[in-house]
Amino acid sequence: MPFAYPLFLSLEGEHCLVVGLGEVGRRKLAGLLACGVGSVLALDTCQPRTAPESASGADDARLIMADARVRLERRACTPDDVRASRLVFAATGDPRENARIAGLCREARVLCNCASAPELGDFAVPAVARNGDLCAALSTGGASPALARQMRHELEDWLAPHAALAWFLGRLRPLVLAMGNDTRHNRQLFRKVAASPLGSWLAAGEYARCSDWLAAELPPPLAAHAAPLAEACAEAFLTQETAPRTVIDGESHEFR
Repeated sequence: MPFAYPLFLSLEGEHCLVVGLGEVGRRKLAGLLACGVGSVLALDTCQPRTAPESASGADDARLIMADARVRLERRACTPDDVRASRLVFAATGDPRENARIAGLCREARVLCNCASAPELGDFAVPAVARNGDLCAALSTGGASPALARQMRHELEDWLAPHAALAWFLGRLRPLVLAMGNDTRHNRQLFRKVAASPLGSWLAAGEYARCSDWLAAELPPPLAAHAAPLAEACAEAFLTQETAPRTVIDGESHEFR
């Protein structure tokens, strides 16, 4: 059962390595930058290109390389590059070179994603969708990346109301805990809010319905503080200032 243990990994302050800057490598690099990585060494292993790159590809590359966290070098990957990294992405267009990099990672006990031969690496990048603070990732275990991508698109419609509710609950939680009630009481309250239609109303900007529900279902002191939060959440999600539209930052087994 390959890649069976799911986790969300913090890369804050960490250094990562991306080898290969074609379409796949740029996508991996963009995903790392979106997750708050500390720094990335991006190695372009291709010979100087004789054919012009597509306009969209060139634009993508310029945007990515403009990030101060990226150091771009045109050379092959070395063992020292691997040992200095938290994660390594072997994404060159040469399967033999990707296999060599995966071997260096095994020797150094550094986690590796091998784009051309996933079984040579340690992890797969799942199909990922984000909206606000909410993130959903899924994998078919390599059985069907096409199905994973299709299911990822279905997640986009699902995420919006849940992301709004996550935003609201994240700000309601400290208010609830400050009231000093026992854990059982707080758990019941959080479950009531989570099971409510508040998420759909917040995402749709229906503040009045949210306010009515909060006044009816929450203790008055808490409802008085929760109502302004709901209004702020509804406004933010209606204008998409706090919760950007779902974006994709990962895909499984690109070459299949």
